[in-house]
Amino acid sequence: MPKVDLTTAIGPVGLKNPVMSAAGTSGHGAELRQYMDLSEIGCLVVKSLAHFSWNGNPAPRIVGAGPGMLNSVGLQGPGIANWKRDYLPGLVTAGAKVMISVWGRTVEDFALARVAIEDLPDTVVAVEVNVSCPNLEDRSTMFAHSSGATYDVLKQFEGFRLPTFAKLSPNTHQLVEVAQSAIDAGATGITLVNTIFGMRIDTRTRKPLLGAIRGGLSGVSIHPVAVRSVFDIYEALPQVPIIGVGGVSTGLEAIELILAGASAVEVGTATFVEPRAMTRILEEINQWCDENEVSSISELIGASHGQ
Repeated sequence: MPKVDLTTAIGPVGLKNPVMSAAGTSGHGAELRQYMDLSEIGCLVVKSLAHFSWNGNPAPRIVGAGPGMLNSVGLQGPGIANWKRDYLPGLVTAGAKVMISVWGRTVEDFALARVAIEDLPDTVVAVEVNVSCPNLEDRSTMFAHSSGATYDVLKQFEGFRLPTFAKLSPNTHQLVEVAQSAIDAGATGITLVNTIFGMRIDTRTRKPLLGAIRGGLSGVSIHPVAVRSVFDIYEALPQVPIIGVGGVSTGLEAIELILAGASAVEVGTATFVEPRAMTRILEEINQWCDENEVSSISELIGASHGQ
């Protein structure tokens, strides 16, 4: 590939390039190893894990939605202890740089998740705290829809030895306020965005297509929402590291998020269609930079905001 400097950093975490996987889209471990060299990806974000194992939502869990998809998997996972035993060794062997993603139903769940990940090896370089999940202590909302609830969760990771990134929901008009509360609680940076609320109905049966009725819309349809969200947070909090995610299926879409203010981008739904998507997108980013005489990816971060 052309000699473009693709190195970047998300806070104190240096990456060889800005392409990451999105939690929940590439498995718990090294499942994509048969399609690519995982050590060549900037960082692999594993599916969100709780301190307990969880079976997730009833089927059907995934349904097509135009160019994207709706999912209601429900954060199914083996739990952190089982993940460390069964999945983490494969990631170590693959030479991947890993970000672990954690979730919970209560603030206490997040506190217990922190305890469970205290002893992770150097392969794991950061923690994504997924506050875009249901809050059983306030059934009317999810953590990421409340500045107070987001603060309470991120406060559980204050002083943690690894950098922490709060994964936020776009389904709120208080996105800047919620992001600020995460930073105030000690978060290193912000991941933007998670899925958008949606549902589909089977016109034959007249019933919802998803087993859980409602789900999260992902894919290229939500890309403009992700770009706007990243732009808004960078504009309000320009010193805060941002990881952009949402509808990245090409190198151009990745670059758009970087121009909006992201220092790295996560690829999610595209991987379901094309398991090698991250590698292709990385090649496209490199080629675009070369063709447009961009010598370093760092030149592009937040460049759409002007001076």
